[in-house]
Amino acid sequence: MQVFHYTIRDELGIHARPAGLLVKEAMKFESEVTLSSGDSSEKTGNAKRLFSVMGMAVKCGDRLTVTTEGEDEETASRALLAFLEEHL
Repeated sequence: MQVFHYTIRDELGIHARPAGLLVKEAMKFESEVTLSSGDSSEKTGNAKRLFSVMGMAVKCGDRLTVTTEGEDEETASRALLAFLEEHL
């Protein structure tokens, strides 16, 4: 299992366009990818499901915890961190 944290810098948070791109990126990997946000991880979603990501309503300044678990978890973790840094 790989875990990293990222603070959302996009003014609009994770809105429709980047959420779709994030799901597309997560789907490239066989590992399970889970997103958590808020104190005590109050909001959790499957990064491979658009409605799950959108339902989290992540805003600018929110700290996101990304957990990858599976055969390609290290590769997935690195790629998702790079994606977040580039797009959010």
